[in-house]
Amino acid sequence: MPYLRPPLFVRNVFNPIAMRFGLGGSEALEVTRRRSGGVQRVPVIPVTVEGVDYLVCPRGETQWVRNLRAAGRCRVGRHGRERDYTAVEVPVAERGPISVAYKAKAGRAVKSLYERLPDDKDHPVFRLTPA
Repeated sequence: MPYLRPPLFVRNVFNPIAMRFGLGGSEALEVTRRRSGGVQRVPVIPVTVEGVDYLVCPRGETQWVRNLRAAGRCRVGRHGRERDYTAVEVPVAERGPISVAYKAKAGRAVKSLYERLPDDKDHPVFRLTPA
């Protein structure tokens, strides 16, 4: 599965600001790292489709995707309103409507990423269930 690495500015400047202020509907994802056991924090834009919450990764096979697959649990939210979830990866055949809803919510923030990786199989999706 492909991976689109974010530029240094995005990783070191924009992502912390996005998590802090909720830019574009972003929230902080906290997931246990699969090797070190430490906590990884990255901004994500959760989307709700038919009453179910999902996380979509527009950049492909990122470290947070690998960590979430291994851990199966995460915390999502910001400013003391975090919630714990169990996460299950959604099969490729079921990702279509979720991707459409995600692109509508995230807008131009992910447009270029979907142009570079147009296939739903390149964008991991996780169904979140409150823990």
